[in-house]
Amino acid sequence: MTARTAGAARLRHERTAATRFGLWAARLGWRHAVMWLVAAFALFPVLFVLSAALNPLGTLSSAELWPTGASLANARDLFQNTPFTTWYANSLFFALTNAAVTVLLSALAAYAFSRMRFRGRRVGLVGLLVIQMFPQFLAIVALYLMFSGIGEYYPAIGFDTRWGLLLVYLGGALSINTWLMKGFFDTVPKELDESAQIDGATHAQVFFRIMLPLVTPVLAIVALLVFISTINEFLLASVFLRDTDAKTLGLGLYQLVASQRNANFGMFAVGAVMLSLPTLAVFWFLQRFITEGLTSGAVKG
Repeated sequence: MTARTAGAARLRHERTAATRFGLWAARLGWRHAVMWLVAAFALFPVLFVLSAALNPLGTLSSAELWPTGASLANARDLFQNTPFTTWYANSLFFALTNAAVTVLLSALAAYAFSRMRFRGRRVGLVGLLVIQMFPQFLAIVALYLMFSGIGEYYPAIGFDTRWGLLLVYLGGALSINTWLMKGFFDTVPKELDESAQIDGATHAQVFFRIMLPLVTPVLAIVALLVFISTINEFLLASVFLRDTDAKTLGLGLYQLVASQRNANFGMFAVGAVMLSLPTLAVFWFLQRFITEGLTSGAVKG
């Protein structure tokens, strides 16, 4: 009787567990299945590029999802046979400088549009909104003709120069980021500005000491987006940078596979992996500032 009772209890427990698993699978199991499918879809190109970078043969035809051998020959060839360090330094310069200058200028413009009232303010805001509707590459012909003339009088900002392409990047990034920051500045209570000005603070002191610490999340987001878009940009750089030593890493890697796609694919994969490292580092660094800004930007009453 005891054994029969124990068997019945075990059977009821197994049925209860099966019922719970069935309910979990019906309610939440499909979400986990979709998550694993999305993760596999996202990791597939990453694994393929890593496998190609470690492939000793270094060709596209020999690349596999799971490497049969591992070697650093592709990295050694990339560093020794190409100006990789120059390309890498150019990409980092454009990405870091464009992100820093864009954050500063966009924040200044957003503060002016949010807190000040002046003639032409509404027209300026509408103009920024309209400019966002057109991608920057639509003006590539006009930019080419403009800088062809500018380069004759001011060679320092002409073709094959860092500052010329940087000006183009800034012109395309300021409009959308100014509009984004302006909406975030509007959420900060104006009483903070007024109380600081009553205490004798100037607009510059209000901006740098009060406003910027409160809008840290949007500053970090803008910096991250501008950095990613700049370091991955190809079209404008291919027009303005024609000299080999002036190229960014994206242009240099394209040069490797443009004519010999199969032979240099291993070096191309190593360069792609190296190009992703700064983006991961910037995201990891700015993530802390986003969290701190959300927790420390509260207004005390």
